[in-house]
Amino acid sequence: QVQLVESGGGLVQAGGSRRLSCAAYGQPLEDYPMAWFRQSPGKEREFVAYIGWSISNTHYADSVKGRFTISRDNARNAVYLQMNSLKPEDTAVYYCALSTLVVDNYTVLTPYNFWGRGTQVTVSS
Repeated sequence: QVQLVESGGGLVQAGGSRRLSCAAYGQPLEDYPMAWFRQSPGKEREFVAYIGWSISNTHYADSVKGRFTISRDNARNAVYLQMNSLKPEDTAVYYCALSTLVVDNYTVLTPYNFWGRGTQVTVSS
């Protein structure tokens, strides 16, 4: 059984930066694609960033492209989300997700069968 634990959330001013971490327990990450999603109050959970088993295979939501960077460290069994130039609309609970299935569409929730509990990021204006 895989357990994903996010950390690094908190309060940050607009324009600032934050680095989120997702540590995995019970399963080596190196063979599996992973992603970050986020959810704001009253909204559906939305795709933020994806990284395949190859570190060069990354994709981003248009809303974060150029500001966020997803990376992975297989030796540490962890995935990261570096968030720069944060905006108040980035305020959300951020979740990491792992898929041991075939990912046809990395932007939807269904291919990801393991999820963390989330970490809150609040961006003040």
